[in-house]
Amino acid sequence: MADISLKVLIAGRTYPLTIKQEDESSVQYAATLINEKVKELEQNYSVRDKQDLLAMSALNLIAAQQNIPKKSPELEKEINQLDLFVSDFLQKESNP
Repeated sequence: MADISLKVLIAGRTYPLTIKQEDESSVQYAATLINEKVKELEQNYSVRDKQDLLAMSALNLIAAQQNIPKKSPELEKEINQLDLFVSDFLQKESNP
């Protein structure tokens, strides 16, 4: 896929980016999450400095991400084996 130019607004500032087209929705979603976290922190704390809010947002979002279970290589291998098994079964069923 081709690269595209995109402008995202984060904490009131526009950032021009060049990204892969398939990454556009992920980047837009990330910008939305950051803006929501900045707004939440701004409302709940007396911090008004955007740099501080961005740093606190980044820390909060990355810390939350660390709590998401990561795919283990063993699990990925088992999923691939199950996928092959199901694909093989379906192929045999459709071609008796």
